[in-house]
Amino acid sequence: MLRKVLLILLLLAVLIVASAMGTLALVRRASAGRLYSSTSQIPHRRVGLVLGCKKKMGDGTPNPFFDNRLRAATELFKAGKIDYFLVSGDNHVRGYDEATDMKDALLQAGVPPDRIYSDCAGFRTLDSIVRARDVFGVREMTVISQEFHNQRAIFLASHHGVDAIGYNAQDADLGDVSGTHRREKMADMKAALDVYLLRTKPHFLGSSVAIGVDPPTTCSGQQ
Repeated sequence: MLRKVLLILLLLAVLIVASAMGTLALVRRASAGRLYSSTSQIPHRRVGLVLGCKKKMGDGTPNPFFDNRLRAATELFKAGKIDYFLVSGDNHVRGYDEATDMKDALLQAGVPPDRIYSDCAGFRTLDSIVRARDVFGVREMTVISQEFHNQRAIFLASHHGVDAIGYNAQDADLGDVSGTHRREKMADMKAALDVYLLRTKPHFLGSSVAIGVDPPTTCSGQQ
């Protein structure tokens, strides 16, 4: 009896591992041929979606993921590969505003204010992608983040009718000291569940904003 129980548990463990590996491969496969690391090779897209992250680490030091992501966005704009930015992040806690932090960084880098639209209800990647489509009318975009994040964003975009490519910002944790990459694997599996099983919707939508036509949105006057 004990051998049967152990065999069943072993089979279940194998199935779980196989399912997890298959899910990760599925997410990565969606971005095949759609990721770029060179401004000379990436096609022009009218809108670049910059995915949010915190500006500072827990100890108050600069977050290299944030700095590298905004540096990559600036590179694209200066190379003429992006006309407008949609900075999408979380601001559900008072004093914490990813979208405004990203907008300020782009302004400091010389991007004109009329080229930056803020989405402060981008609480997670799925929200950022679907709100870009349904609120801001974006059907074709360049997603700007680290490669592991771009893979998931493109996977989600492909299942929500958005033609997305990714521009890879420099990774800030190649040795995965912080566990970022391990957490991202869990996020990839959650993204697959959201798409195939849960049919997850964004927390909020809102009034339409036409990028390049309507005035740029800000977090204080977010649609």
